[in-house]
Amino acid sequence: MLRVRITLVAVTAVVAAILVAIVTAYQGVAPLVADQIDRGLSDRADTVAALLDSGAPIPGRPDMTEQLLTVDGAVRALAPGRAALPVSEADRAIARSGDGTAESDATVDGKDYGVFTKARPGGGAIMVGQNQSEVARIDNEFLWRTGWITALAVLAVTAFSWLLIGRILRPIGRLVDATERITATGDLSARLPAAGRDEIGELTGNFNTMLAALRLSRAQQQRLVADAGHELRTPLTSIRGSAELLQRARGRLAPNDETRVLSTLVQEAKALDTLVGELVDLSTDHDIAEPASTLDLSELAEDCAQRFRRRTGRVITVTAADPIPILARPRALARCVDNLLDNALKYSPADTPVETHVRGGRLWVRDHGPGIDTTEPIFDRFYRADRTRATPGSGLGLAIVHDIVTAQHGKVFAANHSGGGAEVGFELRSNGQDLPT
Repeated sequence: MLRVRITLVAVTAVVAAILVAIVTAYQGVAPLVADQIDRGLSDRADTVAALLDSGAPIPGRPDMTEQLLTVDGAVRALAPGRAALPVSEADRAIARSGDGTAESDATVDGKDYGVFTKARPGGGAIMVGQNQSEVARIDNEFLWRTGWITALAVLAVTAFSWLLIGRILRPIGRLVDATERITATGDLSARLPAAGRDEIGELTGNFNTMLAALRLSRAQQQRLVADAGHELRTPLTSIRGSAELLQRARGRLAPNDETRVLSTLVQEAKALDTLVGELVDLSTDHDIAEPASTLDLSELAEDCAQRFRRRTGRVITVTAADPIPILARPRALARCVDNLLDNALKYSPADTPVETHVRGGRLWVRDHGPGIDTTEPIFDRFYRADRTRATPGSGLGLAIVHDIVTAQHGKVFAANHSGGGAEVGFELRSNGQDLPT
């Protein structure tokens, strides 16, 4: 569970930080405390030496014991009723020389003492011992308090992290729930509320955008299926009727009638073949793996025009002005130009030319036909104006142009020429630049 893992990471980081802070502080404070204790012992030794020289009584301290070490190594107790401190060779050497100090640890009556030995001017030494029980008690109390405080801090951090991380991950939980619901039901209508401006909010926005794209794709797919079924019905009905007529006649038709029926069959089969091919092209992008490259629109237009000149024998002109390099998929763009030329040839009288123009990143084809109604959705799938329904075609050519161009971040346009006929074309960005709006 992501929430548990993140909480564990946060708590581990906090515990590590607390431990590092405690250890660092302890290591920094411990030498200071030890130095303070050593200074206290040294000051006590100086005080005892001064009182001995003045003959004044030495006031006792419950946590300390003092004794005088003579030059010959004899020990004289200065704190009656207290156990004597052990004397080492280093202590005797200081007493004999009358110079130097020494520090050591000792156990007296089962208790730990810190012992400080300091030479007296003129010979001998003062030995002062301090009971370490209080120091140990304070040290243990510090450790216990630190442990409890650390435990409480860890509990607080765990609870706070659990609640805070749960709040942060709530949008991700909604994403998980939405994906599970969509997987189970196939319902793409879900939309998540905005989740701020951070990475999770951006992820939520991208998820909503993805759902919107899926909804649009499904709607387009359903509309394509419905439109395709409608368009396929006409040629299939004609083919079926002609085939049934031939089946019933069984050779009894007049030669002219039989020829006419067979011609109808061939024409409708060709129309059906063209329609199926265009449907496949429209529903699947064969050039999706084709990498985009920089190309010259005028050269592409000339290549396409040359193919149509050989195929149809029609006059097709190409003019170019200020061509610029275009970033696009060559085969897909060639299909666009072919569809524009094919569309113009269908609506132009046989004795008129078809004109292809290139200017910058724009390419358009002009015919000399009756023109178009600019309010009509000529780039929609299967759309055909009432006055052109007798013209061969499926109404998919310009829809394919629209899909290819918009997929390459371009735009299509259509208008009537002032001298008659229609102009239909597209505009693409140049070398990755955005198109003007």
